[in-house]
Amino acid sequence: MRRGGPLANRRTGAAIVAAALLLCSEAHAQSSSGGGPLGFLDNLFTGPKAQAAAPSGNGAAPSWSGEDGSSGHPLMTASAIREAAANFDNCVASMWPDAARRGISQENFERFTTGLSPDLRLMDLMDSQPEFTKSIWDYLDILVNDNRLAKGREILVKYKPQFDAVEKAYGVDRYAIAAIWGIESNYSTQMGDRSVVQSTATLACVGRRQAYFKDEFLTALEILNHGDLRPEQMRGSWAGAFGPTQFMPTAFKRYAVDADGDGRRDVVDDPADLIASTANNLKQDGWQTGQTWGYEVVVPQGFNYMLADRAKMMTIAQWEHLGLKHADGKPFPHPSEKAYLLAPAGAEGPGFLMLQNFRVIMKYNPAEAYALGIGHFADRLRGGAPFVQPWPRQERELSRAERLELQQLLVQRGFYRGTPDGQFGGETRQALRSFQASIGSPADGFASSGVLEQLRGH
Repeated sequence: MRRGGPLANRRTGAAIVAAALLLCSEAHAQSSSGGGPLGFLDNLFTGPKAQAAAPSGNGAAPSWSGEDGSSGHPLMTASAIREAAANFDNCVASMWPDAARRGISQENFERFTTGLSPDLRLMDLMDSQPEFTKSIWDYLDILVNDNRLAKGREILVKYKPQFDAVEKAYGVDRYAIAAIWGIESNYSTQMGDRSVVQSTATLACVGRRQAYFKDEFLTALEILNHGDLRPEQMRGSWAGAFGPTQFMPTAFKRYAVDADGDGRRDVVDDPADLIASTANNLKQDGWQTGQTWGYEVVVPQGFNYMLADRAKMMTIAQWEHLGLKHADGKPFPHPSEKAYLLAPAGAEGPGFLMLQNFRVIMKYNPAEAYALGIGHFADRLRGGAPFVQPWPRQERELSRAERLELQQLLVQRGFYRGTPDGQFGGETRQALRSFQASIGSPADGFASSGVLEQLRGH
């Protein structure tokens, strides 16, 4: 689900994941990360209104809730949504001059837009607020499981010639590509079933991200006009991500390649094109050939967790000097590599030193939990072991009301200057660290029920 800007980062599955796990720099990814949340991740992390808008078991088409969006954006009020929906036909027609400038024929523009109607269910999905969240360990348990690993190994054997060719041409690890394929769509079994053209047209004309989705809509028409894909192939997530590794239309335009020379860039049904295009995406984002994504590390007692910051890059040797050790007890292979420390479950959980390729995976999807899942899944496909250190499974995730309260208490104490919204990004974590440091606790930024009690003064 590749994107740009805050809806710009790519996969909206990321967005939901980021919001759900409280780990993304901008937490509400449906609105900030661009692309569509996969049905698989939708089912895990969406909130009450999104669940109300989900397909019903009897096959009846779900309907929009008719409520104002929770973002508070003026274009997400119920009246604004109804007004924009009433003008939908005019909005789509007004995009013809832009389509013509992109080389789309008038015949194809009319062919692919005639009969389009807005899917207002997307408004609920765009502004979904998860009431409860998944912990990172629960998330990893779900994504990196025995069934998915077995299927991934089958895929690696079945398409070995394609993976061989891609590794030679792009220098991108086959296991990382196979992991993305498995986590994004459960190996092509959960790609989403919404029309990309209808979804992007709706979002280009209704709601708070119209400029972004106008580009996605027109690019979707370009893909169809060029003949790379057929309309029935362009079905995917609510925000328009499609195919086994979930390309947004603009990402397809930028990264898709015709690996087998048949004249079409088919990232949906052609394994050679799919694998090569995903590799090209990672390569152009800075993938380092021969480098892993990172290392699980043991963080010593009394460590200064203010150093656990994406902006604080140091060599592995420097981290070792501060007391960090490889979790499996082996020496680090390349002490001169630069990395940052991630402690996703705070001082009670495992630490990770993240290298350049971890940052590349985060460009694919801006949630740290997602990128950690991809890296770990790739290692397991390669034959690696599970993580060595335990997660603090005794901890529970805070409800949205508790997350709001935590932010409000940080504001009252002068640590947080943002607007409380129940979504934890980098600013909230930094404020939480500052509070923890002020009371002499490990400043790990982990939002536990215990730190909430401390903020309450109990």
